[in-house]
Amino acid sequence: MSVLDTPAVGVPRPPAVGPGAGPTGKSATRSLLELALVVAAVVALSVATGQVALLIVVVCLIVIVMVHELGHLLAAKHGNMKVTEYFLGFGPRLWSFRRGETEYGVKAIPLGGYVKIPGMTNLEEVAPEDEARTYREQPFHARLLVAVAGSAMHFLMAFVLMWVLVTFVGLPNDAKVGVQQVVTVGGRSGPAQMAGLRTGDVLVSVDGRPVRGNPTVFIDEIESHPGVPVALVVSRSGVDRPFTIVPVNGRTVHEAGVTPPPGTKPFGLVGVSLGTPTERVGPLAGLQRTGSNLVHYTWATLGGVAHLFSPSATVQRFNEVTSAKAANQADKSGTRIQSVVGIVQIGQDAFHAGIGPLLLVLVAINIGLGILNMIPMLPLDGGHVAIAVYEKIRTGSSKVRYRADASKLLPYAGAMMAFLGVLVAVTVLADLVHPMANPFG
Repeated sequence: MSVLDTPAVGVPRPPAVGPGAGPTGKSATRSLLELALVVAAVVALSVATGQVALLIVVVCLIVIVMVHELGHLLAAKHGNMKVTEYFLGFGPRLWSFRRGETEYGVKAIPLGGYVKIPGMTNLEEVAPEDEARTYREQPFHARLLVAVAGSAMHFLMAFVLMWVLVTFVGLPNDAKVGVQQVVTVGGRSGPAQMAGLRTGDVLVSVDGRPVRGNPTVFIDEIESHPGVPVALVVSRSGVDRPFTIVPVNGRTVHEAGVTPPPGTKPFGLVGVSLGTPTERVGPLAGLQRTGSNLVHYTWATLGGVAHLFSPSATVQRFNEVTSAKAANQADKSGTRIQSVVGIVQIGQDAFHAGIGPLLLVLVAINIGLGILNMIPMLPLDGGHVAIAVYEKIRTGSSKVRYRADASKLLPYAGAMMAFLGVLVAVTVLADLVHPMANPFG
């Protein structure tokens, strides 16, 4: 996750060397060419090793981080604050350019991103000529906007991704049963194929009995009527269509994946595999569906974040490292916290499962990061929100603004960093030792 960064105190910026040179002394053209070669090499290596899914997931995570930072950047510039850097990655610069007073670029270690806004706390030394445009000198509403902008971008991304999902891809509807595949029976066209059923049909009723999300109704009717015509109604493209289907005797023919019931009594087969149908809605209806889905997922994530700080959760994290059984139980109960290693693996599993699962994973990541960043403790964005609100309350109607002393918060910020560091280390170790089972398999 990302936090608002602050520039180093007393470290002068190295001057550009020569016309057109960047901060590294290289020409902008040469730096851009080197960056392009690095990117091309990474893409070629991913294709050659069959790790395209890994590359796509990592790129998605990088985009998420940089859009978060873009929120801080835009909010700061809107409030006329000085922004000195907007970078992807850390360490040595690979490529950068300057526009106005802000340097944009890419660094060698792509493990996040940052935006530098001078004067995030009262502890930072700032040049006198820049003091009026520091974060700390701005009014309450401007500081609050900068602090919440990163998480706001996460929820905006989650909204857009969810809207695309429900409008153009579709979500599974557990209240219905659909035909996932029409298969052969005994090596030949089965009754379902001969009757005209298609992949994507949604079962409405069988012999007058409504299906309503219960595949057992359909299975029982088919198995109990071998050689007997069965009336079937399916929904295709929103229109109910009647069919008559005659199950074959499963004792004399075989359908792949079907285990005959005990005994010798005949049972019916028609040659279909069933599943949960995926449904899309129109763009306007998608807005309402998106909103309700995000409320549901956000509420569930809030519960997970609250549990994260409980003593039982701390014990559980260590148990997941030492016990495969504990890790599997956490998987099944949905209480397992994923490190970036686990998130990348789940992202790859989702990618292989289809665009819908991948979008759902990206929505979940954005909601999780949006909530975690708002925890009211430095160095998270929520810590800056808490300081701004506290200063506003203490100032009250006074004409002189109260300023919080960030030095008093340093022990708490250190404790928070230690907690997050241990959490990251333990969850990474758990994901390496006991990888989460593919939830889309």
